[in-house]
Amino acid sequence: MHASNVSNLLFEQLKFRGDRQKVIASNIANLNTPGYKTKELSFDGHLENIKQQNSLSLTVTHKNHISFDNSQRTNLSSSKVYEVKGLEEQNDGNNVNLDTQISEMSKNSVMTDAITNSIKKDSRWFKMIVEASGKN
Repeated sequence: MHASNVSNLLFEQLKFRGDRQKVIASNIANLNTPGYKTKELSFDGHLENIKQQNSLSLTVTHKNHISFDNSQRTNLSSSKVYEVKGLEEQNDGNNVNLDTQISEMSKNSVMTDAITNSIKKDSRWFKMIVEASGKN
């Protein structure tokens, strides 16, 4: 049971951040591997496409809510790893930039912390609502 429909998106994003951390760590681990190309994980573009298609749906919990078609739900966990093109290569063909990867790792860590805090807050709201409904 999730605290809300938003929590599904938060958990998907948290999974993506964990996967992205693995890709970044792999890039750093292959810093000196000849011919290795920097990898990236795509998810934001996929999420943007879903938003544009209006397939992020809501749940009707009251008869006065606006109705909608919920039949076209999409699985958000379709991120894929791809090679980053157009980066400057070293003499051995490797194009990993350590400074960029450490910066990306730091950004990913900040996003993970923000998502984790959002999940905690969402759960606290859910708990408050359940407790308040039990008092009546």
